[in-house]
Amino acid sequence: VVAIVLRLALLPTDGFRGDLDQFVLWVHGLATQPFGHAYDQNLSFPPVMAYVWGALAALEPAFRTVTDGADPLIRAIMKTPASIADIAIGLLVAWVLRGRPRWAVAAGLAILLHPAVIDVSAWWGQYESIYVLAGLFAFLLAVRGHSLPAAAILVPFAAWFLARGGVRGVVLAGIVGAVVVALLWVPFIAAGGPAAYARNLSEYQGDIFAILSLRAWNVWWLVQEMFAGGQFVSDQTAILGPLTFRYVGFVLAGLLELVVFLAVLRSPTRRTLALSLAAAVLVAFTFLTTMHERYAFGALVFLVLLIPERRILALWLVLGVVTTLNLLAAIPPSDQIGALLPISGPLGVAGSLAMIAITLLVLGETVASARQPAPEPSDRESAALPDAQAT
Repeated sequence: VVAIVLRLALLPTDGFRGDLDQFVLWVHGLATQPFGHAYDQNLSFPPVMAYVWGALAALEPAFRTVTDGADPLIRAIMKTPASIADIAIGLLVAWVLRGRPRWAVAAGLAILLHPAVIDVSAWWGQYESIYVLAGLFAFLLAVRGHSLPAAAILVPFAAWFLARGGVRGVVLAGIVGAVVVALLWVPFIAAGGPAAYARNLSEYQGDIFAILSLRAWNVWWLVQEMFAGGQFVSDQTAILGPLTFRYVGFVLAGLLELVVFLAVLRSPTRRTLALSLAAAVLVAFTFLTTMHERYAFGALVFLVLLIPERRILALWLVLGVVTTLNLLAAIPPSDQIGALLPISGPLGVAGSLAMIAITLLVLGETVASARQPAPEPSDRESAALPDAQAT
């Protein structure tokens, strides 16, 4: 009830008005032209958000005339899908841990009441929670032995499919994933939606957001602090010949994501999969360029599944504090908080070093988990994490 009341209070607020205005304009476009022409706009999201916004456009007639987020009711409507996803994530986390009721309640409330989660969805009006909910549901399906339905929701479980089902499992999962992607794009194909989306994405990545770190405290924020005093630096800057910062980020993140892949391949257990999902999010956040401050969101959810373990609980708490500080410093809710938490300077350096350390520690836990014995057949059936893993 407290979680719902907090969100209801924040839904009408301005939040991150720049993005909200853009989102409302896109919904207006969906309300005033055929749905299949969604990507005639400079829409930078894949089809999932087009369906969500299309539903809002169909349910609220005001979107036919409204083109920005000036109306508090419109802001509330725009933020509602992500806030509903937040609630669903909290309940699903509790259900996954239902074998240990006290930890289930604690983990569910930790998500529902976490300031970083509330900030991103109910205040800012961003949609990370919708994608993370799909990832969490896919995790639940996979650990209960339903790998192919998991592939239909989220595909980055290749190592899990390979370890559990061999090459045949990977092929089947790939087919299911490809079919789902194709079906999602069907309404937009006639109007050239996939090609238009690729152009839109290229424009955003190449012209608008080609920045080392978009206020994310990570490796690249340290580079910006060192060479530009915390100001933005293009990730297209050449370091050696055609080699740019962006390519260096791809290499660093790619190598570490390979470590995650091999860990799951070696030990396809629930614990390793949960750790690997958190590690994959943190590796991308910490080592890729063009990261926004909110892109660590998923790690908070996947890591909370293991908080009965003391080390993981400590990591999760520190991650939550650093992530929250990064969000508040990036877009302060007031001038006073902005003055107290400057995004750059010593706080930004400390936050970046902390995120790097957290990422490497979670990665280390993932590798260590891969050295544990292979799961028994019964391990595939139960959704609750074993008590033995909490010691």
